[in-house]
Amino acid sequence: MMVVMIIYITLIIYTVKQAIDMQESDEMRVTREQAALNRERVLAAAARLFRERGFDGVGVADLMKSAGLTHGGFYGQFGSKEALMEQACTRAFDVSLERWRRLIEEGGDAPLAALTRVYLSPLHRDHPGEGCALAALGTEAARQGPGLRKAFTEGTRALVDLMTALVPGRAKAVKRQRALATFAAMVGALVIARAVDDEALSQEVLEAVSVSVNPPAQG
Repeated sequence: MMVVMIIYITLIIYTVKQAIDMQESDEMRVTREQAALNRERVLAAAARLFRERGFDGVGVADLMKSAGLTHGGFYGQFGSKEALMEQACTRAFDVSLERWRRLIEEGGDAPLAALTRVYLSPLHRDHPGEGCALAALGTEAARQGPGLRKAFTEGTRALVDLMTALVPGRAKAVKRQRALATFAAMVGALVIARAVDDEALSQEVLEAVSVSVNPPAQG
């Protein structure tokens, strides 16, 4: 009888321990998932705010507040503001690349024209927080450290590579040259259009560059 009782108690203890272990495992999984979600929220907020206000115009407290999180969890996630800047810019370029791909798919027989038309639009000009990181932060990136400049280099290269594939012709060097010239003109036009305080001049810049990179067909 005593042996049976011992076995019974042992089984109860084992069952309870298993239940506790499973609960702890579930809690750890939920914690990891929540941490990953929180990280994504901070990255998204940083990518938007940096493009809107610049790197120096956004503090850690502002970022965490925008993400709906407390200040205390920041350094455990990213270590430093500089590390977040690099990751946020990489995120911004990735989003732009995906957006470009969608525009190309929807562009029909003239994907390059569709892409440049959206890029050089008043909507893009007026919403830097959702737009091209190079146009919004390129001048600031030039004064940052190697990690952030690398993020800009890789992001720019990816966008130019995608644009090169859209340029008509067979000579790869010529296609890339035109893609680089087109991209540089687009970015420069957007920077100027945002900088001036004359709405008419701003629109004139966008339209002039749009025509130059997409000349009308000769009839």
